Amino acid sequence: MSPLLLLSFALQIACCVHVARTGRPLYWVFILLVFSFLAVIIYFIAEILPDLRHNPSARRTVRNLRNRIDPERDRRDAAKLLKASDTPENRRRLAEESLRSGDYAQAAELYEHALKGLYATDPDLMLGLAKAQFGLGDAQKARTTLDALIAANPGFRSADGHLLYARAVEDSGDLASALHEYETVAQGYPGEEARVRYALLLRRDGQLARARDVLQDVLDRSDAAPKYYQREQRDWIEAARRELAVLPRA
Repeated sequence: MSPLLLLSFALQIACCVHVARTGRPLYWVFILLVFSFLAVIIYFIAEILPDLRHNPSARRTVRNLRNRIDPERDRRDAAKLLKASDTPENRRRLAEESLRSGDYAQAAELYEHALKGLYATDPDLMLGLAKAQFGLGDAQKARTTLDALIAANPGFRSADGHLLYARAVEDSGDLASALHEYETVAQGYPGEEARVRYALLLRRDGQLARARDVLQDVLDRSDAAPKYYQREQRDWIEAARRELAVLPRA
């Protein structure tokens, strides 16, 4: 049997399975089996492609693939928009893209210029500035910015912002306060990074039994979690497994 024919069969079967799993009309099965490649193309355009456009996970996958091919595309587009119209939103967008690409110096400059007037205490802008400052290695300045954010916006909530605050406190040398911040953020953080970092600081502080409990909790939670969560958190799960393996008994 030719490779082309095998590919045709494989695509037809895959599409038929998709029809059954997603509850599409069963006439698609007949069309797919009778018209081969042409039916596969039509089915993809008519039924699969619209789902991909409206599926956040699929859009994220496409965006990540595009960023791997041309990682500076979004940043260039944001720079063009800012050049054409210097608005707070365009400045914010370029700052976010600079932050994403690791250009913390430009991101910090953009955020600082954006934090003026009506936006002087904008929590998202202040959080972005703190991320840029932390990326530049200035944990104390990032902590100061986050303290100002909290004072100006007491109702603002951000899991990533809270984790950044814990890291800034740790890197500024205030381990007791950092332990408190990590313990708090680890309780509701949507991922395993906060818990793993908390365990690492517990080990550094000599609290080996507590560190072991936190790491074991990471593994237990992950084992019971859906597969997509395990894939997303794979790096932190593996980090927890490695740390637990070498952690001395208390």
